[in-house]
Amino acid sequence: MKAAVLTRYNKVEWNEVESPKCKPGEVLIKVSYGCICGSDQHIHKGEFHPRTQLPLIMGHEFGGTVAELGEGVSGWEVGDKVAPDPIIWCGKCPACQKGHYPACTSLKLIGIDMDGGFQEYISLPPSMLYKVPKNVPDEHISLIEVLSIGCHAKNRAGVKENDTIVIWGAGKIGLCILQAVRTVTNNTVFIIDILDERLAIGSKYYDNVIAINAKKEDALERIKSETDGKGVDIAFEAVGHAEDFENAINPVVGCIRSIVGGGKVCILGLGAEPAPVVFKELIWKEGTIVTSRVSHGEFAEVIELLKHGRLKPEALISQILPGEQTQKGFETLENNPSENIKILLDFSKD
Repeated sequence: MKAAVLTRYNKVEWNEVESPKCKPGEVLIKVSYGCICGSDQHIHKGEFHPRTQLPLIMGHEFGGTVAELGEGVSGWEVGDKVAPDPIIWCGKCPACQKGHYPACTSLKLIGIDMDGGFQEYISLPPSMLYKVPKNVPDEHISLIEVLSIGCHAKNRAGVKENDTIVIWGAGKIGLCILQAVRTVTNNTVFIIDILDERLAIGSKYYDNVIAINAKKEDALERIKSETDGKGVDIAFEAVGHAEDFENAINPVVGCIRSIVGGGKVCILGLGAEPAPVVFKELIWKEGTIVTSRVSHGEFAEVIELLKHGRLKPEALISQILPGEQTQKGFETLENNPSENIKILLDFSKD
């Protein structure tokens, strides 16, 4: 079969590889679509070394259909649509023992720590799989993983009906948080970025979204003005590696300053830069900071929302390329980030 193989950093090749065998207790999946994640971009550039080992088949965001059942597998049928949850917990560390799997000390993901879904077939245990209704398009199945991250953040922050929200960062994760919070609150959502093309997406697909370009106006002053000086109930930080520019404010600091008294900040960005937080500002508000990492079973929530048409995955899809053009997909995201959110890769062609 064919697979998109990272043979050296910055280079993916469309190679012939050995087809996986459907082992006892596993399910062979015919991959339909994969989706390039921000983590994949870092892996592609070698920034996950030495965690990633080459050659590597990336892909932890993907979906497909059941092609074959291994011996002893029940509850599945050939042709079922399936979304693999790529996360592997150890089940033994203190976090796992408490049932807090996203904080597993040896957490692994297929497509990062082992070969993933950027190939025509993959065999996985059914414990990693979620069944997807037939009315969900194949293209949308590959977005379930990233949408689940948005839902997990929404759940970690405890978003309630009528909450006002600010999301710092209108990239892949920020737009998924927008979709998630919109399933709970119709109140004002502010979304902040420095790329107008990304900011336009939220306003295009949802009402009552106020887009703010932090390079063109003071985001905190705008939020203060629009909320009669109160601020928002919950602030999400989904920037990570913040760009430095004149009068820039660190996104974590911006989140703290934007919330009301008793408000909450939820941080997802994995930037390595320290945040110059003055905790007195948070203490005065008796604010709460929580963090959110991956997902914790929100695949089921996302699938239910997709089934009933309550999410808009099409808003995330910038273009679809055939699997053999995976390298082009990475180059496009690197060279033109403003006009590309998610690039899907089509592995369905025989």
